Amino acid sequence: MTSHVKNTLVTTAAIAGALAATTLFNTTTVKADTTSSAPVTTTTSATKDTAIASAQAKVNSASAAVVSAQAAYGSASTAAFDAAAKTAAASASAAATSAATSSAVANAQAAADSAATAKSTADANLAKAQSNAAATSRAKSMTSAAVVSAQSAVASASAKASDADSAVASAEAGQTVTANLMKSDDPTQASAAQQYFATKTAIVKLLPSGQVQITIPLTSGLKFLKEVSYNGVDATFTKTGDDSAKITFTADPATSYTLAMTMDITSVMPFMPIMHEKALLDVDTTIFNGLLAAKSDADAALTSAQAALSTAKINAATAAQVASNAASAATAAATVASDAAVVATSAATNLTSAQAANSTAQAALTSAQVAQAAADATLATAKANLDSANAALTSAQAELKSAQNIVVVTPASSAASSASSTASSAGSAASSATNSAASALTTTVTSAVVATPATTKKATSSTPTSSTTAKTLPQTGNENQSALVALGLAILTLGIYPMMKRKHA
Repeated sequence: MTSHVKNTLVTTAAIAGALAATTLFNTTTVKADTTSSAPVTTTTSATKDTAIASAQAKVNSASAAVVSAQAAYGSASTAAFDAAAKTAAASASAAATSAATSSAVANAQAAADSAATAKSTADANLAKAQSNAAATSRAKSMTSAAVVSAQSAVASASAKASDADSAVASAEAGQTVTANLMKSDDPTQASAAQQYFATKTAIVKLLPSGQVQITIPLTSGLKFLKEVSYNGVDATFTKTGDDSAKITFTADPATSYTLAMTMDITSVMPFMPIMHEKALLDVDTTIFNGLLAAKSDADAALTSAQAALSTAKINAATAAQVASNAASAATAAATVASDAAVVATSAATNLTSAQAANSTAQAALTSAQVAQAAADATLATAKANLDSANAALTSAQAELKSAQNIVVVTPASSAASSASSTASSAGSAASSATNSAASALTTTVTSAVVATPATTKKATSSTPTSSTTAKTLPQTGNENQSALVALGLAILTLGIYPMMKRKHA
């Protein structure tokens, strides 16, 4: 059965209930008095009518409040339903997005972690390569400086060796030095042979053995000087003229030498014997001391400096190659690090994008949940207002019932007028109930149960006399019109109830 058909049936039932109530107000039923459970009050007819009218107004007002609350509740219920639908859709979307992106997020996270690790490793390798390149560059600089230093040392050693060589060469070529022949027993006195060595000089040469060769020029007296020896070794005579010669002997470097000489002057002085004299040759040959050692040291220093230079050059070449390799490695490491940084940045961007997709879906879900919570709160407030309106309606109905149960004590002649007044009040109540039902039919009823007034019963009261025994008043048929009104309201309620039930379902 469609919703439209259901609404039609509910509307029909409500109208039927209202018509039945209206009809019953005009029906006269004679029914025996029954004891009412409501309290019984005795008053005048006018007072009772006033009380009933007041209570009926309250019932009408409460009914209108119930209808208004039902409308608000229906609107809130619809909004809550829509919010719940939106929340469900957002939840499904978030779940789908999460399912679709969770793998992407995981993969992006793994890629980002891997890229970050690779970048860290590449950065470490780059730092190490750069440090190595710097160290090898310093080593290259040091070895280059060592080469320069070695070259300087070689130059210095070469200069010293050259000086030593020059000194030795000069010594080996011979140098003319001062030389005097002195008496061996009195070095302060010139020897008699000095006259034959008029130049008072000697030529000294350095020998490779470290000894010196001493040559003294004999300017005259060759015919008289027969022998010259030193330490028992005869000197060599080399004639330079008829009466001149060069006398040469070898000795260790010293400052003076004692020479043994044999003089024969018998050719001019026959009476003179051959003389064997000793003369002291005062000549300093120590000027050559250390020249060979200095030359040897200089040569050794030069050789060492040259070897150091060769080693420095080899080390420099090796350091240069190592530095070049380290620089190349640093360049390669920089490229790897740069590539790793690009990959890491891309992976981080992908991860951020995947996380953003999830965050967007979750934000939409959160927003829908907040909207649903607000709609639920509004619905709860509307429900509370509806409950309050129903309670007010119940209270008003109870007050109406109490007013209807008031017993009016009047003379017998006025009974018909009282009954007519009671019927008029009941007719007003039925008319009000009919109007309320019509109003309810135009409003979407969400959840309200209108309390049905209980069947009105006649209350017993004492007679105008002082008798203590309660007696029933005569029944004209109008006294039971309240019961008929209650029946009409019950039928009206049966029409409204399905609407409330449908909304609560």
